[in-house]
Parts: sequence; structure tokens; C-alpha cells
Amino acid sequence: MPTLRLVKHLLARVLPVAVGVVVAVFFLLRLVPGDPARIILGDQATDASVSALRTQLGLDESLWSQFWSFVTQLFTQFDTGNSLVYGESTRSLILERAGLSLGIVLIAVVITVLVAVPLAVVAATHKNGPVDHAIRVIPAVGTGMPTFWVGLLLIIIFSVHLKWLPVGGVGEGPLEPWRSLLLPGLAVAIGAIPPLVRSLRAQLLDVVSADFVTTLRAAHIPEWRIQFRHVLRNAAVPSLNLFGVNVAYMIGGTLVVEKVFAINGVGMLLFNSISSRDFPVVQGVALYCAFFVVLITILVDVLSALVDPRLREVRK
Repeated sequence: MPTLRLVKHLLARVLPVAVGVVVAVFFLLRLVPGDPARIILGDQATDASVSALRTQLGLDESLWSQFWSFVTQLFTQFDTGNSLVYGESTRSLILERAGLSLGIVLIAVVITVLVAVPLAVVAATHKNGPVDHAIRVIPAVGTGMPTFWVGLLLIIIFSVHLKWLPVGGVGEGPLEPWRSLLLPGLAVAIGAIPPLVRSLRAQLLDVVSADFVTTLRAAHIPEWRIQFRHVLRNAAVPSLNLFGVNVAYMIGGTLVVEKVFAINGVGMLLFNSISSRDFPVVQGVALYCAFFVVLITILVDVLSALVDPRLREVRK
């Protein structure tokens, strides 16, 4: 029964999002002006050759017929069709490049957690002091800077002047891929750290003023144990939900930052496909990203239930 309730809960959250994304991805792309066949063949192509290519690609069929074929292929083959430009399966094109994009997201998540959690704890334990004000103000500067601009700034500092990390691309060797993805991951993380610090700091201050913390201190429990075992755990749930939202923004930031660092990941594939009106690839990237966001949301729900057992009772 608990498993059945969990499945129902997940389906109730996933299905509406999946249906909405499928419909939006298909129809919104076709509202954008431009003929994919004309773009593929070029402006010098004859009308007859363009018409022949449209027939070959199935673009001359009715919109609803194209949508039915799209949905059928999506749920039977987990694919959005062959690329109009590359002639390969969209699924294979995305999976070939997904490792680099996921690597950037993973590095951004690790950096965000390692930086945001200690800063929030220090700010909460030094409330309204100079350290607290510095932690709240200085990281917030990163929120107002576009991800691509942060990426360029990091290239100038760490690649051009200090020569610590590659300027762009992905190098070969045991550690070179991770070195190449470090700056893109840092660029994505800089925008996600400030809101997480503010949220966790506010939650920590609320928990610190609770009666059970006063009781623990009266029992002469070490302060570090109170902060990290009791206070931080009780304050983590709201910040976990915000962190899940920030991971979704990290995915979007990763697609942009790949262009800045010349990384041939899913983001580079997306930009190239948008410029060439490659419908199947753009649809595939959007759907895979949406699936990943939904997966992150589910994982955040599970982690929240593990941290706070009361949530398990609510979901029953």
C-alpha cells in the first residue's frame, strides 16, 4: 500500500507536466516563422527541390497528422524522430552529448552545496554582524549577472591571466574533461548560491529560536552538534525545495554556458538545431530536459521525507 500510494503521488505530479511539455514543444515550435526544408537546402534551391524535401521529411502532412506521428514515436521508441539536418536518431544525438551537460550540472550542484551551506551556517551564527552582512551582500552580486557574462569573466581570470584551466572545449586525458567542465560548472553555480544562502539562513534563525534548542543548550550539548545535527536538519526541508528549483535553473544555465565555453554538449546541439529549424532535435532536447527536471523534483521529495519523517505521514 505505501508503494501504491507513492506511485499514485508520482503519477499525479508527472503526467500533467509530461502532457503539457509534449503539447507545448510540438505546437510552439511550429509557430516560429521559417521553412526547415528551405533552410536545409539554402536560398538558391528551387521550389521543386524544397517541395520534394518537405514530402520526404513529412512536413507536407497536416499538423494533427504530424502530431500523432510525433506522439506515437515518442511513447513507442522514446524518440522524437530523426534529425532533419544530421539524419540520425534524436535520441542518439542527445545521449552522445548528455554526459558533458550532466557533468556541468553535477559540478554546479557540488559547488553550490559546498559553498552555500557553510556560508548560511556562518551567517546565522553571526546574526546582524559584519560577517553576516558580508555573506548576504557579496554573493548576491552574482544573482544580477547573466550566466554567459560570468562565464566570460571566469575565462579572463582563470584561463587567460592565471592559466589554471582551459579556455574552452574538452581536453583528453584522465582528468582533463573535469578540468574543462570546472569553469562552466562554477559559472552556473554562482547564480544559484545567493538564494540558497538566504533561504537556509532564514530557516536556521527560525529553528535556533525554538524551545528544543534552548533545552539542548541547557543540557550542555556541544554547540557544533546542536547546529549540524539538530538545527541544520530541521531547517533543511524548505531549502531542499528551493534547491530543487535552482537545479532546474542550472539545467537552463548549462545550455547557455556551453556556448560560451565551446563545449559540444546538449546546449550546443540545441542552439544549432534552433538556427536550422531542426524540429525533432529541439523537441527531443526540451523533453529530455523536462524529464530531468521532473526527476530532480521527485528526488527532492524523497530527500525531504527522509530528513523530516512528518512529511511521510502527510503524504499517507
